[in-house]
Amino acid sequence: MKITDIRFGMLRVPLKTPFKTALRTIETVEDVVVMIHTDSGHIGYGEAPATAVITGDTHGSIIEAIGGYIRPRLIGQDIANLNRLTHLVQTAMERNTSAKAAVEIALYDLWGQLYGAPLYQLLGGGDPVITTDITISVDYIDKMVADSLSAIERGFETLKIKVGKDIGLDIERVKAIHAAVEGRALLRLDANQGWSAKQAVHAMHKLEDAGVALELLEQPVKAADIEGLKYVTERVHTPVMADESVFGPTQVIDLIKQRAADIINIKLMKTGGISNAIRIADIAALYGVDCMIGCMIESSISVAAAVHVAVAKAETITKVDLDGPSLGRFNPVDGGVSFNESEITIGQGAGLGIREVRGLELLET
Repeated sequence: MKITDIRFGMLRVPLKTPFKTALRTIETVEDVVVMIHTDSGHIGYGEAPATAVITGDTHGSIIEAIGGYIRPRLIGQDIANLNRLTHLVQTAMERNTSAKAAVEIALYDLWGQLYGAPLYQLLGGGDPVITTDITISVDYIDKMVADSLSAIERGFETLKIKVGKDIGLDIERVKAIHAAVEGRALLRLDANQGWSAKQAVHAMHKLEDAGVALELLEQPVKAADIEGLKYVTERVHTPVMADESVFGPTQVIDLIKQRAADIINIKLMKTGGISNAIRIADIAALYGVDCMIGCMIESSISVAAAVHVAVAKAETITKVDLDGPSLGRFNPVDGGVSFNESEITIGQGAGLGIREVRGLELLET
């Protein structure tokens, strides 16, 4: 099975409600879809969103990185040589992690198809059913409380609360949600780099003293502020999770050695794909550090790949934040992984198991 071409499409899926964080507001999934064609007729699917404020990738840069730098390296290569292929992708250029992730996802999809097995089985197996949390966007208190109660009614048992815009209001937001859910759901707090280190410690002490139990606090400070992250980790009881502060394996090692965070958040769009996500999970396992697997605002193409990784590395990836497909008004993917509110189930199709992507706008490149 050899690669003959790499083509592109644009996928658009409106969200049920706007996705709001301290960094941005999104109303529609708008992702570049990568399709790797082979001489056997098999097609591998990958996907990447534009996340300029996080990874630096835009739709244009993703397409240019793949079309101009990665595609020429892969044409004619054999899918069986997966390690060589991922090396070619990762060394094609610096950074551009989302572009690399989209291509790697499609390569792993084809690798699974080559051997006729779901990807998670080739990565080590596991239970093909997992449970995700759901994101509660930052908004007015009454709206956040209503969204939280609605999520619980739909079967979600873990809520990820977005804050980071106003420290005083953030504290009141979390208190109100905690009081409203009455212990019916675990609460995770994501500040999206919106606080200073001292603000984060102040907010967490206020919440902890008020009896608000949180499973974790995610990325309270700016991505580059590792000292600030460590400052918070050392001074609060709630476990602190690094997200934007950690992209690749070497950063994970440094962060763990500095004891700057308790948990690592893995996202394929940050790691540059599946190969480095697996490395990070294995490194964390060596140090006894738990991981979460998350996603950007993505459809069930790339999120499906994250699900396969989560299942195969479930001993280390103990927390799942893969609600992207659940936020959309519809699922454009036929086959693959089933997203039913909080429950995610992997089908038995080979690779990612994708049969069709509906509504895909093909791009000329």
